Amino acid sequence: MTAETTEAIETAAGESRERRTAREESTETRPQTTVTVRCTGHVRDAVGAHELEYAFAGTRLRDFLEAFFDDYDVEELLIAETEADATHSGWAPVPDDLPGTWRKNPEGDQTRPFARVCINGRFNEHFEGFETELEDGDRVALIYPFMFCC
Repeated sequence: MTAETTEAIETAAGESRERRTAREESTETRPQTTVTVRCTGHVRDAVGAHELEYAFAGTRLRDFLEAFFDDYDVEELLIAETEADATHSGWAPVPDDLPGTWRKNPEGDQTRPFARVCINGRFNEHFEGFETELEDGDRVALIYPFMFCC
């Protein structure tokens, strides 16, 4: 392992610790919410369960995701950092005039191609994206299906 690699690992671990410490410090002032998490495909494999109860500090989907990603290493499976990460190269071109209302989460708040985050059975884009308010007992699905090719 090179010195740069070691330094990068230590920096990433330090950032994670700092994020976790900040979250724990703010826990005292934020309400606690408990949701049922359902995991499919690759997320289920990484988490080790298809369903679990999860309590976190805060009330927004963003609060849930930050806490969950601190406890389970699945962020890279689900979240796209850039617009390019959120778009698959095989999608058909989008027509100029789409019927109905189409909304997309802003860059940085999008999921990877084929991955989805649902609240009570609806995609988070149909609510307020990662700013959606969650209540005790809501169901959050973290979906990244297995894809097989013939």
